[in-house]
Amino acid sequence: MITVSNTKVVAVSEPDPDFLIDFEDVLIRRGGVTLVGPVSWKVELDEKWVILGPNGAGKTSLMRVAAAEVHPTAGVARLLGERLGGVDVTELRPRIGLSSSALANRVPADEVVKDLVVSAGYAVLGRWQERYEEMDTHRAIDMLESLGAEHLADRTYGTLSEGERKRVLIARALMTDPELLLLDEPAAGLDLGGREELVSRLSDLAEDPDSPATVLITHHVEEIPPSFTHALLLSEGRVVSQGLLDDVITAQNLSEAFSQSISLDRVGGRFFARRTRRPGLHRA
Repeated sequence: MITVSNTKVVAVSEPDPDFLIDFEDVLIRRGGVTLVGPVSWKVELDEKWVILGPNGAGKTSLMRVAAAEVHPTAGVARLLGERLGGVDVTELRPRIGLSSSALANRVPADEVVKDLVVSAGYAVLGRWQERYEEMDTHRAIDMLESLGAEHLADRTYGTLSEGERKRVLIARALMTDPELLLLDEPAAGLDLGGREELVSRLSDLAEDPDSPATVLITHHVEEIPPSFTHALLLSEGRVVSQGLLDDVITAQNLSEAFSQSISLDRVGGRFFARRTRRPGLHRA
């Protein structure tokens, strides 16, 4: 396929139905500043990806393109076989489950949890005058149960702990049986117990053969669920490494991405990183 961009003739490959995310030289620029890119990246069916990198690496900017919330400044972005710019995003977004802090901040404190989850199927945030089918309510409870949160169904959102809110929002993201699940820093703000509970639930979800392809953003290797398969490592808007998880999450790659000397351990499928002490520096 041939297209014209900025008076230049550009060859664009045809979409591949096996790729849920297919980015070709995607560049995101705002106010003359490049936030991320160019990035070429593909996510296939059943893959579970983590996007890792320091603050300002461009992780959330890239995620917003994957969520069909923004268009890239340059390059080609295809989602679920459809090219952004050539598809009605209001038809595309219900096929993508999203959990993010931006969404969390919009939830009314008095919203009942089961209504918050059910309303995702109607592309609205919170219940107003909709009448829901009994089967929808049952599915909402099932989604909450899959995250260990079914006991919260009749609680209001404002009474939940931060960890409970995270799990409820992921249940909401799963409500529409999405083809692609996007989780933007789901463990942010959690204490140790909340983080470990969430990582365990996400690992179980990733192992479910019926679970959607998933992309998770984090700053911390400790938050990577053991059953995830791939990683995209970013730093200052550029790709440091991408591919199979074990090939990408290495001490060398992390040291480059975070501009620190990093040592890395792996225990029980989990990663643990720490800064390496410089030679000659000792505690008194």
